[in-house]
Amino acid sequence: MTPFWIALQFLSTFPVSLKQMPTAAQNAQSLLFYPLVGLLIGAALWGMAHLLQFLPLVLSSSLILVLWIWLTGGLHLDGLADTADAWVGGFGDPERSLNIMKDPSSGPIGVLSLLICCLLKWSALYVLLEQQYLAFLLFVPVLGRLSALVLFLSTPYLRANGLGTAIQAHLPKTGTKIVIALTLLAGVLWGWVGLVTVLTFILSTLYLRYKFMQRLGGITGDTVGASIEITESMMLLAIAILWFLIN
Repeated sequence: MTPFWIALQFLSTFPVSLKQMPTAAQNAQSLLFYPLVGLLIGAALWGMAHLLQFLPLVLSSSLILVLWIWLTGGLHLDGLADTADAWVGGFGDPERSLNIMKDPSSGPIGVLSLLICCLLKWSALYVLLEQQYLAFLLFVPVLGRLSALVLFLSTPYLRANGLGTAIQAHLPKTGTKIVIALTLLAGVLWGWVGLVTVLTFILSTLYLRYKFMQRLGGITGDTVGASIEITESMMLLAIAILWFLIN
């Protein structure tokens, strides 16, 4: 169970305390539990949405988004801001872009990317809560974290001494492929909405991987975090738009 606790500690603010330093193999195996952690986060959001149904939608959607950010510790948003800063400030140069990602401060582009991402998420949340469609809260966080598995499985990690390098070296490839396949197949539980969500996830992740390879030649922890936020936003938008098309 150690890999699960590693994943829960890394991806969330749930109170988890590891009794000993995990091995490189355990860190790599923890990726297999990323979708499960996403499901736990989604369950917390789903439960909060039900509890807040008596509130005005503008307030409940705001509180759910705040809870979403708090449960992840803002980890992925930080990666999004760093990636956005590097994308613009790097001027297309991979080495310069990677150096900018190391800077702990956020520039105006990074801040703007956070505002855009949160605005899109909040707007989609508002629309879907208005339609009383809450099932999306369970599935979107699961697929969002699945993007990390896809990227680590298929894309070179660029930090030679980073944690991601050790994870990629010990990643159980067969197990990762099985987890990816089973998670994507779970989309059928939500019918057409689930299938469109899965398709949006696949297209978004493949496009991001293409851009990461084109600009950097691989991935970093920041770009993986950015992919989680971006794919979640795209899936929420796709569900919100589809809901109006089919109803």
